[in-house]
Amino acid sequence: MLAALMVLMAAALMITHATALGTLSLPLWAQVPSGVLAGFGIGVVAAIMGVAGGELLIPTIVLLFAVDIKTAGSLSLLVSLPTMLVAFARYSRDGSFAVLRANLPFAMTMAGGSIAGALLGGLLVGVFSEMVLIPALAVILLVSAVKLARHD
Repeated sequence: MLAALMVLMAAALMITHATALGTLSLPLWAQVPSGVLAGFGIGVVAAIMGVAGGELLIPTIVLLFAVDIKTAGSLSLLVSLPTMLVAFARYSRDGSFAVLRANLPFAMTMAGGSIAGALLGGLLVGVFSEMVLIPALAVILLVSAVKLARHD
């Protein structure tokens, strides 16, 4: 089901990017409940999968709130932080972190790479336009959907 949602989000991103259709421009009274519902759904999926939810947050922010992809990426980081803290608290209570201890060298290597990538990405923010970033996000969503569907 999540794989299908990712495919739909990729298609919606490309349609709104490539046509005059554009993203939704919801009034504030509709944005608040939409944001709460979307955040709730993404939080549930993120907690179940053990991820931060950025793969769903960024397209949701772009499509529902008509925000450019660079701003959506920054907002995704801000929204992901409390999501990750809650997930960490939950996972630490049920012993799920044992897998992290068993894979500490891998986790530290990935964390180092992620920090370096975030630093480089921060320097490159102004280099790539939405003409590159939106299709790249759509491809990432599609590849993730295929990988997710194959694991079920």
